[in-house]
Amino acid sequence: MIEDNQTIKNQNQRTVRPQEMLPSQELQEDQVLQQAEMQTLRAKVKVCPYCGAENEEESIFCAQCGQPIGKLTCPYCGAEMDPGADFCETCHRYVRKDVCSYCGYALHGNEAYCPECGSPRGGLVCPTCHTMNDFAFCKKCGTPLTAEAKEMVKRLQKEPDYIHLQEIVKEYNRLESILPACTEKDRLRDKKNDELRKRVLTLLAKDSGMPEEDIVIPSRNRMTDKQLEKLKQQNMEALAEALEKLATRPTESPIMARNYTMACKPQGIRLAWVCNYKHAMHSSPCGCAKPQLGGKWVVLGTKSSSDIKDDKK
Repeated sequence: MIEDNQTIKNQNQRTVRPQEMLPSQELQEDQVLQQAEMQTLRAKVKVCPYCGAENEEESIFCAQCGQPIGKLTCPYCGAEMDPGADFCETCHRYVRKDVCSYCGYALHGNEAYCPECGSPRGGLVCPTCHTMNDFAFCKKCGTPLTAEAKEMVKRLQKEPDYIHLQEIVKEYNRLESILPACTEKDRLRDKKNDELRKRVLTLLAKDSGMPEEDIVIPSRNRMTDKQLEKLKQQNMEALAEALEKLATRPTESPIMARNYTMACKPQGIRLAWVCNYKHAMHSSPCGCAKPQLGGKWVVLGTKSSSDIKDDKK
């Protein structure tokens, strides 16, 4: 009896050889191996965050829904770029070979000139400031460089919102040129200067035989600091509202977004463009990689432009 028990104990402690494994154990190992292989395969595919479809590892756009799912590399400087970007914000160069940077026309990639707008692929030199440009408007002075850009400017400048904006800008510049009368002494000095000017003009009119009633003395309309500051604040609020009406709305084409934004830029005031892409401040949409996401002009005024992103090399 003791020998039988020892025999059973030895059988239980005996090592089970691989070829002696039970079928259920073999099945479990196969499942583990399959799961490991599946995880390896999934690590090599790129899952679209929009529709969940699986794409090849090197895919940039989803094969199912077309949304961007990867990073691009600038062909000029090697910097990493987001999908959908057509401009490298590192080296400041247009990177698309298949789309005209001036009008958005589809290209085959080897044309010297765009068959739609006739612009050269190598860039246009601004006739005003002599800056080389990749886009339809000069990135430095805003001059329209193509026939299409000039027509867009003419069309937009006839719009009521643009005309209203330019009137506000004109008032802005007028207020900036006013010197407030800080003290009673300043007002008395202005009055004496006006009286002296009138006497001089009267004498000159008599010498030339001109009637005195034709003499016009311009009014100074000097005001206090508080009065001037209040008018400036009201003007800035009106200016911000007018700029908001002409803000760049999200669109599919970055080329059209740049052209529209530059065409409706008001003249006679220092502005910067804040994009919706990274909420960065640019001197113009020509320095933004994704202007198609929208943005708007903001007033710089007399402040420093050191916060402008695309002016920093």
